[in-house]
Order: sequence, then C-alpha cells, then structure tokens
Amino acid sequence: MSLHTDMPTREQVARLFESRRDASVSIYLPTNPASNGEAERIELRNLAAEAGRQLSEGEIAKADTRAVSEQLADLADDSEFWRFQARSLAVFVTPESLLTFRLPNRLQPGVEVSDRFHLKPLLRAVTFPQVALVLALAQGSVRVIEVAPDVEPGPVDVPGLPSDVASSVGKASIRDRSPSQRLQGSEGQKVRMRQYARQVDQALRPLLGGYGVPLILAAAEPLDSIYRSVSSYPVLAATSVAGNPEASSDAELAASARVVLDELNDAALSEVHDLYRRRESESRAAADLAVVARAATFGAVDTVLVDIDQTVPGTLDDETGALELSEADDAVDYGVVDEIARRVWQARGTVLAVRGDQVPGGGPAAAILRYALSS
Repeated sequence: MSLHTDMPTREQVARLFESRRDASVSIYLPTNPASNGEAERIELRNLAAEAGRQLSEGEIAKADTRAVSEQLADLADDSEFWRFQARSLAVFVTPESLLTFRLPNRLQPGVEVSDRFHLKPLLRAVTFPQVALVLALAQGSVRVIEVAPDVEPGPVDVPGLPSDVASSVGKASIRDRSPSQRLQGSEGQKVRMRQYARQVDQALRPLLGGYGVPLILAAAEPLDSIYRSVSSYPVLAATSVAGNPEASSDAELAASARVVLDELNDAALSEVHDLYRRRESESRAAADLAVVARAATFGAVDTVLVDIDQTVPGTLDDETGALELSEADDAVDYGVVDEIARRVWQARGTVLAVRGDQVPGGGPAAAILRYALSS
C-alpha cells in the first residue's frame, strides 16, 4: 500500500503562519494508509466536536462556529478523500476555508482553536524527511521505489524512464563495436552508461520536483559514480545502497534505504546540537522561553528547535516579545511556541520541530542566535 502524501511548500507554511482569524481551528489525527478511513472519520468528528465546544466558549460568532463545523462535517463525509491516506492528517479550517495535508509522520491527535493556526506538528513533517525514494539503477534495469515508515515499499511510475543501458542508446548491447575509437572497450561502455544515466536523470526531474524528498541511490560501480556525476537533484543522498539492486527485492532495498535516511536525519540533528553547544560559550544560545521569545521578536534567532508535543498557552508582545503565560488553553490564548516559530520563520530563520528529548535544555524551545542579546 503506497503512502499518499501532500507536503506543504514553504510558501504554504508562510501563508498559514500569516493567517489571522478569530475562528482558526487546527486539527491533527493519525491515519492508516491501509484502512478504509472509517475509524479516522470518526476521530475527525470527535475532534470537530471539541473544536465546536472551544469556539462556543470563546464567544465566537455562532455563524462562524457553524461554518467551521459544516466544513469539517463535509470533510468527514467525503468518502473519496479518505480512500487515500498517509500516517497523519493535518486540517486547518476557518469559516471561509479548509486546507488539508497528508503527512508521513505519525502525529498525536489534537485540536487547537485560536486566532492563528497551530503549526508545530506540521513543521515536523518538513524538518527531517521521513519519506524517501530509492533509485535502483543497474545496467539491465531501473526502478524507483517509495519508502515510508510502517508502509510496504511501492513502485513509482516514472514516464519516460529508460529500461536499460543498451536500449537507451539504441544498441543491442553496450559491448557493440563502434566506428568511433572513443566508444570501444571499457571506456566506450562508460560513455554509454553516462548517456543512460542522463536519460534517467531527465526522466526523474518532473517527479523529484514534486516530491522534494531524499533520493537514495542503489547501484554498483561504476554506475553509482557515473550517475552521481550527472545527477541534477540536490537532495541525492551521499550514501548509497551498495551492490547490484537486481539481486534485491523492493523490501530489502527499502530496509537498507531506511538505515540511510535515519543516518541522514541523525547527522543533521547532531550538527545542530554541536553548533548549539558552541554558541552557548559565546552567549549566542538560549533555552529560557522568555529569552527565546524576545530573540525571535527582534529577528535574532538563526535556528530554533521546538517541541512538537508541548503546548504553552499565553501571548507574546508584538513589540518587545514579552512573554505572558496562561493556564487556559482556549480560543483566546494561543501556543506561544507556535508564535515564536512564526516570528523566526518570518525573519528567514530555520525552525526545527523535534521531540521533547531533542530540545537542548529539555524545555519547549531552544534557540541558536545570530548575535548575543544585550541584557
């Protein structure tokens, strides 16, 4: 069963961050790509009922509350929509609009109502990739496999993908002799393989532009190096699945690719943690939420790590970033960590949505600063 994802672009995330509407509802629920969607539809109705309760208690206009509820009911009743699922669903709804994203991450169910959207869980999906494509490239065959957590790997149809080296260059065999001295012997075979690799790269461009996920190469030498020399894709993983992929099943290639993907994500997070520790000694790192809020407001945050599972109700002053916490989690207050993430995002900083034990200092947020803040 394939995973059906529709990941947000940076522009879409920016629009969600900028949205302001008193009746803004954010819903997250785990989904199962192998199910018929019935359990997920029931969960959405339950979360929609909770959203309606919060809207009513927040003194939102009855017409707006009704419009939100009607849109969520329409989504729950859309049987065609529920045929195609990933591991989580994010729903953002106002009285005038409803937007959904099917995400590869397994997220906790929840509903938030405020004058802005709750986006930390959504950011998790774009922080570190959980989905990858495997390009299984051999002289005699080529195939592309989608790899995602807890889902059987599935083939991806790629229009225009050549079938093998020889046919891609119009030969019965790449060992065919050629009038050109350059195309004889082992060097001639490499020229043919390079032509083949270019055709594969060209065929993949439309697909990869829409996916935006790591491409993990499964190939033996010299084809591995040849493909890397012509590839135009910036997210081609540096580590390959070694060996002839024709000798491995899709499931075996996917298992090896998941190891590569985990290593990529672990290495990226480790680099951020190392930089945080170095910046601490320069007074350019902060884990105190009030300090992080002030730095985000002043545009001083280069990178912020936020705990996707922790919500801190309250408000931030627009001018000073002064933090005022609240015990209420209702339609009046909002998640201040979300607001910190928004301000960092708008200042062209990096927002990394991670699990709680991955945030330096163990709090809801930690930041690497562009410069030391004056006291």
